[in-house]
Amino acid sequence: MPASAPNEPALDLSPSPGDDVRTTTCYMCACRCGIKVWLRNGKIRYLQGNPTHPVNRGVICAKGAAGIMQHYSPARLTKPLLRVGERGSGEFREIEWDEALGIATGWLKPVRERNPDELAFFTGRDQSQALTGWWAQQFGTVNYAAHGGFCSVNMAAGGLYTLGGSFWEFGEPDWEHTRYLMLWGVAEDHDSNPLKLGLGRLKERGAKIVAVNPVRTGYGAIADEWIGIRPGTDGLFAFALIHELLRMDRIDLDYLVRYADAHWLVMRDPGGAGDGLFARDAEGRPLCWDRDAGAPAPADATGISPVVAGEYTLPDGRSAVPVFQLVAERYLDPQYSPEAVAERCGIPAATIGRIARELAVAAFENPVRLPIAWTDAWGRGHDEMVGRPVAMHAMRGISAHSNGFHTCRALHLLQLLLGAVDTPGSFRFQPPYPKPVPPPNRPGSRRREDGSLDAPPLGFVHGPEDLLVDAEGRPRRIDHAFSWSYPLAAHGMLHTVIRNAHAGDPYRIDTLMMFMANMSWNSAMNTRETMQWLTDRDADGEYRIPRIIYSDAYASEMVAYADLVLPDTTYLERFDAISLLDRPISDADGAADAIRHPVFDPATQPAADGRARDVRGFQSVLLELGARLGLPGMVDAAGAPAYRDYADYIVRHERAPGVGLLAGWRGAEGDAHGKGAPNPLQLQRYIEHGGYWREEIPEHARYFKMANRGYLQWARGMGFVGAADAIALQLYAEPLQRFRLAAQGHGDRLPPAAHRGRVETYFDPLPLWYEPFESAQTAAAQPDERSGNTGGDPGTGDPAALPPGGDSPHPYPLHAITQRPMFMYHAWGSQNAWLRQIASRNWLYLHPETGARHGVGDGDWVELESHHGRITVQARLAANVQPDTVWTWNAIGKRRGAWGLSGEAPEATRGFLLNHLISDLTPRADYANADPVTGQAAWFDLRVRLRPAADADDRSRPQFAPLPVAAATDAPLRYGGGLRQPPDGDRAP
Repeated sequence: MPASAPNEPALDLSPSPGDDVRTTTCYMCACRCGIKVWLRNGKIRYLQGNPTHPVNRGVICAKGAAGIMQHYSPARLTKPLLRVGERGSGEFREIEWDEALGIATGWLKPVRERNPDELAFFTGRDQSQALTGWWAQQFGTVNYAAHGGFCSVNMAAGGLYTLGGSFWEFGEPDWEHTRYLMLWGVAEDHDSNPLKLGLGRLKERGAKIVAVNPVRTGYGAIADEWIGIRPGTDGLFAFALIHELLRMDRIDLDYLVRYADAHWLVMRDPGGAGDGLFARDAEGRPLCWDRDAGAPAPADATGISPVVAGEYTLPDGRSAVPVFQLVAERYLDPQYSPEAVAERCGIPAATIGRIARELAVAAFENPVRLPIAWTDAWGRGHDEMVGRPVAMHAMRGISAHSNGFHTCRALHLLQLLLGAVDTPGSFRFQPPYPKPVPPPNRPGSRRREDGSLDAPPLGFVHGPEDLLVDAEGRPRRIDHAFSWSYPLAAHGMLHTVIRNAHAGDPYRIDTLMMFMANMSWNSAMNTRETMQWLTDRDADGEYRIPRIIYSDAYASEMVAYADLVLPDTTYLERFDAISLLDRPISDADGAADAIRHPVFDPATQPAADGRARDVRGFQSVLLELGARLGLPGMVDAAGAPAYRDYADYIVRHERAPGVGLLAGWRGAEGDAHGKGAPNPLQLQRYIEHGGYWREEIPEHARYFKMANRGYLQWARGMGFVGAADAIALQLYAEPLQRFRLAAQGHGDRLPPAAHRGRVETYFDPLPLWYEPFESAQTAAAQPDERSGNTGGDPGTGDPAALPPGGDSPHPYPLHAITQRPMFMYHAWGSQNAWLRQIASRNWLYLHPETGARHGVGDGDWVELESHHGRITVQARLAANVQPDTVWTWNAIGKRRGAWGLSGEAPEATRGFLLNHLISDLTPRADYANADPVTGQAAWFDLRVRLRPAADADDRSRPQFAPLPVAAATDAPLRYGGGLRQPPDGDRAP
């Protein structure tokens, strides 16, 4: 009798995550990946990467997958709140939306009638600046900015004043063809999934990856070589590489003449009004010296033989030299040799020389040749595309320094000398970049008859005439952006707003309105005083900052300091536009944008305690508030709201004829892309197409975008550029020289005497390096502990003379920086139940040699002191950091009572912020702790000293009184448990 078959259980080897799926865009970091939201019985079940999405191609990270817990966070706000107690007490009463909007309108209406600049409107990590900036323009206030001033403006300005594009998420390495990649200051938070995908392709092909970073985490851990540089010296390292390339004559001069300004003539007339400006003809065209003609010629002319070295006399008798001559004169100086900079950078001279040789070999001995015919901007045909397979990518590590602007420019100069910008194998522009250098949009400064500004509040200054200063040269903006103190502050200066508003510098404001800007905690430099400024009163008992309106989805630390709280939705409950007018998701081969759309109605998504939530998307609230105020463009001729909500605005608003927030499916029939009339069904088309739109760049237009006729015509048709003219890349930044000339007394608008030395010093048209201000000024303040030159006088002196390599002890001998972990982003992540299981507190990491030198063992509590403050934290020894640097994960430390966390949550009791050590002013207290060119917050200039803690009690210090802004419990967070139930037993998480 045959044996009976085994009784196997019925197994579903490919179970469906749910019974319905929606596609939208993630909001757990700035990467903006496509996700699939799986539902079961109308409840969220699972988040998955969208395999068709151009950003992540199905990849999803820990943050993205944990979006479920973000949506169900117990810290979600539930109704509008009106303060009833003292500011900072967290005492509110719940009100209805009509009352909340009525209060906001009542506060803002007289402000607009009296002086719109009395409203300071600043936003944080919101990703909707195309709307918020337009709203501020229509209100008429110059006092608007987003978070970029304390995040990445050095990166943006450094690139846009050099290349017309930048690193960050606006350019990428040529992942398919590069053979040598250098990562400079790159942590794992921004653009993470595309970077991971690209690095994987490089590893498959055997390309070399070099990570330049004081800390070796994430990408650095998989790099072929880690260069543990000292913070703030990246520019010196870049100059030493440039020095070696010039010395070895490994420069792509043909590229520099064809696509950049290497041959443009710069006038030499010391003391004259034209010194350092480009020589131009009667039509304003830059001139070069034509060797064959022995005379000047338009620099963009064809059929000439431009020279790049020497000194020439123009027909009017003026002397001029090519830009490349100035480059060679500066960087061949022995002060930039590997031997001269090695000790200061912490990189052996032999390593610097070897990296320079490797770059030269990769660039010049193995060019990439693609058999693709193309036509350049001057009509010349080319049978192939030839490029240098060396690419670079950089992020906040080089940007968040007081010398970051020039460091960013130094990296671009290095790329240009190698001929490695937008060629096969190199760094590549992503549409809508490149833009003209600098971009043409200047910051708004005047009001029209209807009260709106003549341009958006943020933009790009071309010269002193574009500054926002009064007749005496004093700032017109509350943050001092676009002033003589920080002229090229293209992203504004969020980090200076609260101090200046409290001080009434340059004037008192009436209302501070903020969105997603946690300025009382992890987004503040000088945290303790910032909290005091938010609550400080005048002698008459009135708050120094009279009114604060704040919007957020969660009970962050900042909520407690608001007078009126407008609760936002989660990202799965609203529409958003990831717009080409804002922060696009394009890649180098195509333009793309995307939307978020409501997967859920917030009214159906109860709070953790079961109460109904009455929340609204801030963008829609902003439009309704604008309609109530009667702002131009937000009401029709009869005074009725022009837009129903943000979704309606996304579809129908046009920034220029045919140009709206979204580029896909435009036109009455939805068959136009880039430019076209509004399409009422546009959002539906996006939803049907996975939440995104993408258009490929024609193959013949994908490289040399700055001078590719095919690309420039395509970009003009899409509305990215106004004309299909070649964009000359700029080794030499003439706008900076205009400021230097003003500081020397030339022109109609001159800086006040107090700023002249600073402007003349730091507005060098060629990249330079100087010691970060905090390091130099704290050393100079204690002359008994350090001798010799400290790099000039930061703010007034000559930074070109390099200080000695540290032969005397610095009073604060250690650098202290933060890194963003791959599994968290800003403050949001550490309220998330799943992500908290990865890390629920942070440590201070130091090299074992550093620990031994200071008598600190693994797990010991230590005191960390800066010139500004002191904290007590717990240390861990780790060899993935260069010995002169200590570091920690950013934004994990919380204040007790915030974010719905238990009062004894590890984030609050053992977690910490370095922010308590970082001053918002330089040690001399004369300027903001920021880059003197752009106003970029200098987070990473922090210098500290370390010693074992004498009175550790298993808690970090400082500790502040708990904030009763969110119901907290000591019980384990079990929300989401319902997801584990079988289908017929599903219940809401």
